Amino acid sequence: MKQLNKTESIIFLAGGMMMVVGSGAYLFMLGWAPYVFAVGALAFVLMQLKQTYDGDNLTIRRLRRIMVVSDVMFLLAALLMFANMGNFMGLHLWDYLNYIHNNWVVALLVAAILQLYSTHRISHELDKEAKKP
Repeated sequence: MKQLNKTESIIFLAGGMMMVVGSGAYLFMLGWAPYVFAVGALAFVLMQLKQTYDGDNLTIRRLRRIMVVSDVMFLLAALLMFANMGNFMGLHLWDYLNYIHNNWVVALLVAAILQLYSTHRISHELDKEAKKP
């Protein structure tokens, strides 16, 4: 896996922290929370997409694809967080309540689980790859 330089690592960590702060602040209905979460998610996703894998291990390639799906889910959670602030899409109330209202939490949970799984498995696979003679 391509490693991030020091500046990119700081952006990556800051993005993760901003996502945590944004999602936590949203629980207290603070108006700035979706903006902080969205900027953090964008920084996190962009830095994670810079980490590429150029090897031929199919397992790691599959796990990278799972990680990309997780990144898309993080961005979807940010979009749903904005949509949850009000029905700016003009949906019927019933449709809004079914498809938008607080569903950012589900997208965030799915993204976090996929991220946790793929990160752990990629680390394990890279360790196995490094130990090969």
